[in-house]
Order: sequence, then C-alpha cells, then structure tokens
Amino acid sequence: MKRQEYIITIQAPQTKVWEILWGTESYSKWTAVFDPNSRAETDWKEGSKVVFLGTGQNGMVSKIVTNNAPHYMAIEHLGILVEGKEDLDSEHGQAWAGAREDYTLKPLNEATHLTVEIDVAEAYIDSFNKTFPKALQKVKELAEL
Repeated sequence: MKRQEYIITIQAPQTKVWEILWGTESYSKWTAVFDPNSRAETDWKEGSKVVFLGTGQNGMVSKIVTNNAPHYMAIEHLGILVEGKEDLDSEHGQAWAGAREDYTLKPLNEATHLTVEIDVAEAYIDSFNKTFPKALQKVKELAEL
C-alpha cells in the first residue's frame, strides 16, 4: 500500500461539504466517477460497518474508525465484497485489509479545505490519481451550488 493525498478548496461551509461527502444521495453522485452504481450502506457512525458497493454487488467491506463531524472521518477497509459476499480472508480480500481513507475538513475563511489521504495498492495508484481528483471536483460542484 502507498499513501496518496488529494487536496481541494471548496467555496462552501464545512458543514455543507460534510453533508455532500456523506449524505445518502450526494455520496452516490460524487462517487459515480468511480462506478456509476456507487453507493454506501451504513449509518456513518463511529464503529459501524460500511459496505461500499458498485456494479454487480462488488465493493469493499469497511468500518468507520472515527467520525468527528464535520471535521474528520476515518474509514478502515477490512476486505472486499464479491457478488454480494464478504471476502475478508482470501489473498485478494486481505490485500485491502487495514487500508485507510482519512477525510479532513478545515475552515478557510468562508471556504473549506478538504484533504483526503488514502492507502492504495500499487496496482491502482494510476487509476486513483486520475479518478480521485475528478471525484473531489464533483464534491466541489455539488457543495458550491
């Protein structure tokens, strides 16, 4: 795993950016750049399980490590989901175990400075570096409406 960092400044209050990131409808809109059927099944509460789903019931099985709304969200991946079935034990499932996503929101005058740090498997770094900035641009567009 390699730690990647993505940063964007959004001309919207921190609470609005937070809602765009984790709101049921808005989450699917900004993550559609990864998969048009992207969604999350969770209550976003600290300690809760989260299942990130895409096309074909495939995705990630994770947990919310920290939810300090509207400042910081930490997510730890536990394994993968293959056709709706959790895989926490195979080599492929274990490849993502322990990987984290950390979202930090800081007020900056009347804007919000969003920093996302993600552990990414080497094979996916190029894809993440192309796609994640587009996802953050979508967060920006939604928050600045």
